[in-house]
Amino acid sequence: MKFVFASHNKGKIQEVQEILAPFGIEIEPIPADFPEIEENGTSFEENAKIKARAVCQATGLPAVADDSGLTVDALDGFPGIHSARWAGPEANDHDRNQLLLEKLLSVPEEQRGAQFVCVAACVFPDGRELAVRGQCRGTILGEEHGSGGFGYDPVFCVPEYGCTFGELASDVKNSISHRARAFTALGSALRTLLQEGE
Repeated sequence: MKFVFASHNKGKIQEVQEILAPFGIEIEPIPADFPEIEENGTSFEENAKIKARAVCQATGLPAVADDSGLTVDALDGFPGIHSARWAGPEANDHDRNQLLLEKLLSVPEEQRGAQFVCVAACVFPDGRELAVRGQCRGTILGEEHGSGGFGYDPVFCVPEYGCTFGELASDVKNSISHRARAFTALGSALRTLLQEGE
């Protein structure tokens, strides 16, 4: 099974390839010159489907996309669907982390709950669509720890492991993360769907 994955993010592509490989699912990234897809949905589900539909329509191939982000309790779920863009178009991962930490400066440790959310969507050329959600609870630390992963990983602490996503080994992260949970559910659903069609 081969799908086009609506992402240029190398870290995300590798992560998703590792998660889906056991299901016999191969993904290839969209071409480097693929135009930017406008994510104008109001939820993770809508944005994931917008991206998958655009890639499926442009390539004529089954497409997979995800929309993910960090929702922080003390910020009423912000940055949420704006996680990648709220710090400005030129901001990098470190800039976004620093801005988040500044916003939480006066928030005590016990009120720094947060969760990573990921919705993975798949769209087939025949119009079939599928979307699944994965979540992972944690807390936001006061500074970055670890150089692994990407995005908000260095500030997101997983209590049961006592460390951040940025410090976890990739195989452990890929078994517990929001993206792991969403894409594992998607892989399972796709395998069932395709077996039914045989």
